[in-house]
Amino acid sequence: MEPNERHALNDQALRRRLAIDCGSCCGLCCTALYFAKSEGFPADKSAGKPCKNLLPDHRCAIHSALKARGLKGCLAYDCFGAGQRVAARTFGGQSWADLREDRETMFAAFLSVYGLHQMLWYLLEAASLRLPDALRAQIDGMIGEIDRQADAPAAALAALDPDVWRGKVNPLLHAASETLPVNPGKPLPRDLFGRDLRRFDLSGRDLSMALLIAADLRGCTLRGSNLLGADLRDACLHGADLSQAVFLTQAQLNAAAGDGKTKLPASLRRPATWT
Repeated sequence: MEPNERHALNDQALRRRLAIDCGSCCGLCCTALYFAKSEGFPADKSAGKPCKNLLPDHRCAIHSALKARGLKGCLAYDCFGAGQRVAARTFGGQSWADLREDRETMFAAFLSVYGLHQMLWYLLEAASLRLPDALRAQIDGMIGEIDRQADAPAAALAALDPDVWRGKVNPLLHAASETLPVNPGKPLPRDLFGRDLRRFDLSGRDLSMALLIAADLRGCTLRGSNLLGADLRDACLHGADLSQAVFLTQAQLNAAAGDGKTKLPASLRRPATWT
């Protein structure tokens, strides 16, 4: 097997570990995080307090009704697999409910691993691009470093500053973004709030950090478009082609509206709430 093939297989395995597996977690996202009703959650909730809808078996009592109740915050959230890694690996299958003195450590470790896993996702996206050998080696090395860091003991994870790692990762993502083919058309503004972009060819567009809230992207082609950090809340993606979009995350898709004709990258799943 060629080295590139081995890298691809390793990256695919890591991507699978970055997909959420709520059955192997203990409701960490419903407990560790701060919630605000105004942001689409059931109620205002302080960090470290269980959601009122979290059952003793760590399942959600209203999961099947989240869309009907308009709980967009719950629907959109994705932990990049941090929950199951902390619950199953860092704490050996223990629940926060089993812990007393270490409960806050578990919550802090979860937030740290969430940040590390988010960076891993973006680095894997970068690694899938056609990159100069030197840059690819740097990115591959950083993927290994961060994955090992996420296996640190609980206390070390709780004390970790993800911003230190972001300072190492962001220049690599920027360098990778610079290698993307650029659409020679007129640059688009970053503020595309509610814009009607139906059937636009957005291939090769730099839409990183773009405000696409409630934008109409029906039938758009976004092959090779850079969606790093783009805000897709309530964006209409019906029939859009995102199959080769770059730096797209599950959380972005969860926050948007699509249908059975929306084309997605193989590494992402179609949200159950899409019609």
